[in-house]
Amino acid sequence: MNLKSKQRIFLAVLLGISLLQSAAAEIQLTDMESKISAEEYKGISSVRVQQESQLRYEKYFNQSNANQLNDIRSASKSITAILFGQAMAQGLFESAKQSVLPVFDDKLPIQNAFDAKSTMSFEDLLMMSSPLECNDMEHFSAGNEERMYLRKDWEQFVLDLPERGTPPWGTPDHELPFGRSFAYCTGGVFLVGAAIERRSKLPLDQFAQKHLLDPLGITQVTWPRSPLGIVQGGGGARFRSQDLIKLGQMMLNRGQFAGQQVVPADWVDAMLTRRVTAMADRNIDYGYLWWIYEFEKQDQTIVAYAAAGNGGNYLFVVPRLNAVVVITATAYNTPYMHKQSQAIFSEHVLPALTWPKPASPQ
Repeated sequence: MNLKSKQRIFLAVLLGISLLQSAAAEIQLTDMESKISAEEYKGISSVRVQQESQLRYEKYFNQSNANQLNDIRSASKSITAILFGQAMAQGLFESAKQSVLPVFDDKLPIQNAFDAKSTMSFEDLLMMSSPLECNDMEHFSAGNEERMYLRKDWEQFVLDLPERGTPPWGTPDHELPFGRSFAYCTGGVFLVGAAIERRSKLPLDQFAQKHLLDPLGITQVTWPRSPLGIVQGGGGARFRSQDLIKLGQMMLNRGQFAGQQVVPADWVDAMLTRRVTAMADRNIDYGYLWWIYEFEKQDQTIVAYAAAGNGGNYLFVVPRLNAVVVITATAYNTPYMHKQSQAIFSEHVLPALTWPKPASPQ
């Protein structure tokens, strides 16, 4: 056998190994795909799964495609949390415990002044646990985001909110697991993004591009703005699924991406630390604008950290399985939007992933 023949055989063997490895890396989600086709799962636009830094599944549905910019709604909030950490790393804020009002001194005097508002910190806003009467889940809340959108000055709207109280049927903060209550407040997150703009002297989208997205190789992103031109850090950013995966991989690697420490590791840890119970009946906690879920699978408890938004948009980060999962959807304002995306993740994706072997008994 001559040298060229040996080279051809060697290359063929290498190609075969490569194809086998590629095939092994793929997972099959045929049952999920059937349910999407039958519209049992409605409005799903993409599912993308990465494990051990390898792409294991990628599919687009309902006329979507890889270059589509998905409106991820409130999943944007989790990105704003990352950006606050970047702002601290730039020396723009001392810590998350820094008071909010001094950053907005040009808005003073504010309405409904009270002691807890004067000492309100960015940490309070990042935990959805501020003293402001602001709850998007309550139609009658003074701070409901739909009321904010009718105003020209969103900063002033949030700063002027009255003090939150506990209704007679509620549980006082000191009796709750973390000693504080949870109230989902988009306006508070908008204020965090506005503060970053004020301190950095850059629109939030430009700050994000320079200090987060460019290092990840993400270039195709759009962000909405308030009537006064302030970028809305509380929701509505548009990302490609393949770029959301990069953000998730960076979070999974404690701020590292492609060998570079993009976000301080201690800030990633801080964002993913349990700080308040968001939904006690479902055992869902909250960190700094990141949801913390637990799923029972294969006799194990799997913790998943998530950026989540209206429509059923999710970025799941699963350290136990070294996996990142993106689900984008357009089922906006429907009663099933979150339930079906969580079902896709827990009932279809999780069982299909490679699981570590249980630890041997000592």
